[in-house]
Amino acid sequence: MTTGAVLEREEYIEQAYFFRVLRDRLANGMATQDVLERIDQEILSTTHLPYAIQFLSAELKHTGLLSSGFARLPHYFTPYQAFVARGAELETIRFPMDSALLVLQREAEYRAQQPQSPGLFVYQFEVMSRNRLGYDDGLKAMTADPFYDKDWSAFMDDLRRQVGIVDFADILYLRSEWYVRERRRQEPDYEPPFPPLFGEKEGKIARAHHERDPLYLFAALQRQLNYPEAPRPKARDDMGNKVETLQARLRELEKRLKLLESEVKGQVDLSQFGKPEILADEPEV
Repeated sequence: MTTGAVLEREEYIEQAYFFRVLRDRLANGMATQDVLERIDQEILSTTHLPYAIQFLSAELKHTGLLSSGFARLPHYFTPYQAFVARGAELETIRFPMDSALLVLQREAEYRAQQPQSPGLFVYQFEVMSRNRLGYDDGLKAMTADPFYDKDWSAFMDDLRRQVGIVDFADILYLRSEWYVRERRRQEPDYEPPFPPLFGEKEGKIARAHHERDPLYLFAALQRQLNYPEAPRPKARDDMGNKVETLQARLRELEKRLKLLESEVKGQVDLSQFGKPEILADEPEV
């Protein structure tokens, strides 16, 4: 199947609802299959989403993967949506399905408003950066999104070879209208080799973040230009590490209690603590 066209606004509104409800019900302990078998009845019937959900349910039964259903419906779901869902299903990536669904929900909410290519691009790129989903596959998926025109697709194809080598803020700045304006102050006849994709405001912000953490750039674009905000990964709750820490503290407390008991009885045996390191080489008296 080939990738389809950009959907109507009502489709993205219902998608955002679907991802939010699926996320909430999974958090309450419901199985994904159970949610998919019922939730299509809640979706606006004038959209194509109920049929897509039915297909997702059938594909989940067949493969056990939610991302497989996304990938097999490229005329409805974007390759990037399939990429995000697949990232949550890979054991090698610490990217829980809860986070993936929130990413998809916020993206659908943005698309349902008045989305702009720069805002969607930066959002998707930030999601990859924060969650370490892999730039190569992610940018390939973004390139195939019908929302982006051929200039954007060419830009992202080039970016696959530049990311990690060239500072992201510099990449954004060099493809902005602000960069063209600054060059024309020195060279009035300057014509950029590639069309600018970002506006003057984006260019100014990117220039101000030269050689700084890209996360600061993302935050500035969100504050200044109302770019959509990518969900931040939750701190990992490592229960095993917590248990080990508590056990170590308990052992330390037991030693202190024994020392106090011995001190009260006047039977403190300092040999159990060993020699101080500075006296390790001293002979026994």
